[in-house]
Amino acid sequence: MKYEVTIGIPVFHAVKYISDTLCSALEQTFPSIEFLVLDDCGGDGSIDIVRQLQQEHPRGKDIRIVSQPCNMGIGKGRNRIIDEAQGGYLFFLDADDILPPTAIATLYEAAKKYDAQIVYGSNERVYDYEGEEQQRIERECYEFMSFNKADDFANYAYERYANIPANVWRYLIDIKVYRDNGLRFPDISFWEDFYMTMDLPTYVERAVMLPDITYRYFCRYGTLSNNQKRERIEKQEIVKIAAAIGELKTNSGRLKGRPYYLKRCLKVMMTEFYMVCYILQHKDIIYPAFSNQELREMMHSPLSLFSMFGMDKWKIKNLVFCIIGNIPSVLCVGIVKLLGKTKGLV
Repeated sequence: MKYEVTIGIPVFHAVKYISDTLCSALEQTFPSIEFLVLDDCGGDGSIDIVRQLQQEHPRGKDIRIVSQPCNMGIGKGRNRIIDEAQGGYLFFLDADDILPPTAIATLYEAAKKYDAQIVYGSNERVYDYEGEEQQRIERECYEFMSFNKADDFANYAYERYANIPANVWRYLIDIKVYRDNGLRFPDISFWEDFYMTMDLPTYVERAVMLPDITYRYFCRYGTLSNNQKRERIEKQEIVKIAAAIGELKTNSGRLKGRPYYLKRCLKVMMTEFYMVCYILQHKDIIYPAFSNQELREMMHSPLSLFSMFGMDKWKIKNLVFCIIGNIPSVLCVGIVKLLGKTKGLV
């Protein structure tokens, strides 16, 4: 490999932020980094700023721009970065976020020290909505953990829903994990990282989690994750996400017999539950509307109903979703709405 690390930055309509983002990458203390910028044809001047830094910054020679033939979306953009990266390790950086100066050095040192295929860092979440006088910052920190035996990391990842959050910018990863296993992001505009992070632990044996802050993630106006700021959401936007989750269900069979199999199935179904709650909560701004039948299909479990009977707690938890997904659609949606209200989701 030409570099030890590639920082991959997909860029689309980021003219307000790309300078700060790329400069935070260029100011890393770690010396051997390729700064791979994916131009997804936003046409807003973002890449002009990148080219200027390419010419003027002391590390500009290490900036490489690759361009899509047309706007192809974040999923295909991340796949292109995986294909193009010249570093032994890959780190994704979104075009409107910030890296602390020692982020890559911290992650890389842990990868080498523990012979880890993947190293997760902690992060700061910055709420920066237009019209608000002050940013709000929350820290999301891991305890230090190290995994080095088969299935241990996956067991931990699926033990609780939030043990491994669904963001690909949280970790530095050996590029071979992606390439050797043929891992690809789906062609969707949001939650493409959930799809990847849901399956990733099944391919990783050696992992480390660090309490060090290695990322500043900005929540801003107009994204699907911050739907409270949106006035309209197209149904097709959600349909594509649901299809990606459906593919995770379909592919669950390859993991039968693994000690974490039922845990993973439960996590996928919890995600479907949150998705349906999201739809019910924001039904007034989703066009066109979802039918009850469509929502019930989303709640269909990959597991068979009768295989879930038994005293194992993971069978019992999965049984609930097996039942919900097999009852009439009106009743199914009513139960999801009731459960969602108890959790403050609807």
